[in-house]
Amino acid sequence: MRKLKVGITCGDINGIGMEVIIKALNDTRLLNHSIPIIYGSSKIISYHKNIVEPENFRSQNIKEASQASDDRINILNCWNEAVNIQLGEATRESGSYAAMALEACTNDALDGKIDCMVTAPINKHAMSLAGFRYIGHTEYLRDRCQVEQVLMMMCSEEMKVSLSSGHIPVQNVSSVSSKEKLISQIKLLNSTLRMDHGIDKPRIAVLGIQPHAGDNGAIGDEDERITKPAVAELKKEGELVFGPYPADGFFGSLSYKKFDAIMAAYHDQGLIPFKMASFGKGVNMTCGLPIIRSSPDHGTGYDIAGKNAADPSSFLSAYFMAMDAARNRTEYLKNHENPLRRNQALPSEESAD
Repeated sequence: MRKLKVGITCGDINGIGMEVIIKALNDTRLLNHSIPIIYGSSKIISYHKNIVEPENFRSQNIKEASQASDDRINILNCWNEAVNIQLGEATRESGSYAAMALEACTNDALDGKIDCMVTAPINKHAMSLAGFRYIGHTEYLRDRCQVEQVLMMMCSEEMKVSLSSGHIPVQNVSSVSSKEKLISQIKLLNSTLRMDHGIDKPRIAVLGIQPHAGDNGAIGDEDERITKPAVAELKKEGELVFGPYPADGFFGSLSYKKFDAIMAAYHDQGLIPFKMASFGKGVNMTCGLPIIRSSPDHGTGYDIAGKNAADPSSFLSAYFMAMDAARNRTEYLKNHENPLRRNQALPSEESAD
């Protein structure tokens, strides 16, 4: 089986990103199945290696992905200058270098020079200080890939959860929801489960927007106007979509175990139960991109940066899931039309790079 080239962004150099990368890649068995390429700087890696003190971290510097060796870790230097590392702090420099690594890795993914990418955590404030104009990785990748719609999916062995609305105030959830939007999101989730996760007929549960899924209109009318009609329309099309379910009873009764994925209405509704069940081992996958991207489910961990206390489990899960998704998608596209083509946006001067 061909080894996959896995691009890895260094993330925030003042956080735990490089620590978990080094700890994960210290297991030489990864080299039996993949060709890791770290987008960052050998000087940054040397600094963090002195903290971790790995035994088996054999690396080489390369100038482009085509030079990557298949028997060692490859470091693609995105800059050459020395950097002032300030562990545990959000700085303009840490945001700037994280953005450089992300841009270089994304370019190679879009050009087909790597098979998938795993992004180490970034800090929103540091990125803002550096002039990065996106909320996070997902929004950046949506723009760079020129697609109309993306969807975050948090994955673990316990469950897969997507969010119909992202980082917005709870009071705004209803105003950004619609039947048409929900139908489109569920179709995208369905396509991703089939194409990247090898699930032929995914069973998807949809959670209600209001408590008790609106109680037949007694607690708001959003679920009567939006969620129920969306589920009904998808069922008519032959999709295995069910709901809306009251979130508390759905998770409390362990009903989530009966489904391949869950569509939550808003951030905390889906991510609190997910993190209670999977904290430290979850993976963030971005649905709707023409490239494969995953990341660990934790942040920059400023409070433990430099203490050699970070757990690489989530990063390892993200690494393996990215490879699995890349192989699944390749196999799927041999026999099926690419469903992401229907999600492509036309290039525009504003979004073109």
